[in-house]
Amino acid sequence: MIEAPDLSLAALAPLLFVFGAACIGVLVEAFWPRESRHPVQVTVALVGTLGALVTTLLLTVDFEREITAAGALAVDGPALFLQATIAGLGALSLLLFAERALDPARSAFVVSAAVPAGSPRDRELLTVQRVQTEVYPLATFAIGGMMLFVAANDLLIMFVALEVLSLPLYLISGLARRRRLLSQEAAVKYFLLGAFASAFFLYGLALVYGATGSVRLGDIRSASLAGGTDVLLVLGLALLVVGLLFKASVAPFHTWTPDVYQGAPTPVTAFMAACTKVAAFGAILRLLYVAFGTAEWTWRPLVYAVAIVSMVVGAVLGLTQTDLKRMLAYSSIAHAGFLLTGVIGLGAAGDGSGLAATMFYLLTYGLTTLGAFAVLTLVRDGDGEATHLSQWAGLASRSPLVAAVMTLFLLALAGIPLTAGFTGKFAVFRAAIEEGAWPLALVALLASAVAAFFYLRVIVLMYFSPPAGAERGQGPTVGVPGMPTTIVLAITATATLALGIVPGSVLDLAERAAIFVG
Repeated sequence: MIEAPDLSLAALAPLLFVFGAACIGVLVEAFWPRESRHPVQVTVALVGTLGALVTTLLLTVDFEREITAAGALAVDGPALFLQATIAGLGALSLLLFAERALDPARSAFVVSAAVPAGSPRDRELLTVQRVQTEVYPLATFAIGGMMLFVAANDLLIMFVALEVLSLPLYLISGLARRRRLLSQEAAVKYFLLGAFASAFFLYGLALVYGATGSVRLGDIRSASLAGGTDVLLVLGLALLVVGLLFKASVAPFHTWTPDVYQGAPTPVTAFMAACTKVAAFGAILRLLYVAFGTAEWTWRPLVYAVAIVSMVVGAVLGLTQTDLKRMLAYSSIAHAGFLLTGVIGLGAAGDGSGLAATMFYLLTYGLTTLGAFAVLTLVRDGDGEATHLSQWAGLASRSPLVAAVMTLFLLALAGIPLTAGFTGKFAVFRAAIEEGAWPLALVALLASAVAAFFYLRVIVLMYFSPPAGAERGQGPTVGVPGMPTTIVLAITATATLALGIVPGSVLDLAERAAIFVG
């Protein structure tokens, strides 16, 4: 007799909201009239993500840590905190997707992805009054996969979640309205390298199963304690970590990041930079501390070395970039190293200040980088967005408010006091020092100082350089943000300041949530 698995519908409510909205979005795409489809798709996607956010917050008020869905999903503090973060950042990203819907010719997304780039039909579609709507159910599926990823208590479920979040991203990375060939190249690179990373993860899963006889994280921990060191287990762990580090854009598994960030539509880049980072690190934390937390020797040296490489590569190569999107990509690589500093700072039991600091850092970084990319969508030239650094010269004289908001986000990414970035870095560095990893914290401080240079270079350009093309009456223009982008900028800028000045309540929430179950 087959017994039905135990299911807690309350615990699954956030996932049901998101995946339900994604499925409804597919049906809307199939049956709703094209003329009125866009507002319906935006509404469905936002209802799904905001519903998931609200239900996750309700679960945190009075919840009992539990394992549900036949042991496949964990409902604990880190899962709920990270699910709420992903849902909130996902809703803000969807607002960026919806920008310029009233002026479809300026939308970030191509009308039809099936038309060959550069063909007469492709040039004709640049001016038609239609907007792309398939991106909303695709993005909603990706958000659902991310929320499932951080709660997976089973390696098979984790792999399924990895594919659910990855496949939509491969597609929407190639949907840029302008610079089509660059966008399609980015999508192909992302897909091919992502397939390799998935293969690494799946091969690691097979080795771990061969060594322990289970794919359940708790069972793997028990088997590793009983069996001691095992070559298959260590190799499997290494391959699993490689697959996850790829998604987190950690050096030396970062090669896709600059090209994809530059080629993808900027709202998609913002979505990947904010949400995918949270999901990948949530899965890394759960894998390392639930399945292998008591066998620190098997992974701490690896994470230690990779953190240093990522910080150095991101900080040094970021200095050489002349494209703002590529610069923010290397910034993302450096921040991945800072986050791994927090991973090292967790205690052997996988709880305490290190876990809370890492989750808080993920929240602050997601808000800050999402805001920075939102500002990037406003500065435009005849070919679309003005991403070359020279085009940002003298921006403060054209639009002081836009320059001031961008300055706030850049200072936060640099970790300047009174911003959320400083609070997040201070928390993870302190956690690492408390665990005895002070050499890693020292390297992180030096990398932060180097990375601050390329953030400050943009600020100097905006305030102290003459406007590009001013003598010829040329140069980029600063667009007036629509309501969606205005909401995103208002929320991200306010949160960046608030979490830098009065972070206590959110830090306390993260500390209360910092206990894994498995």
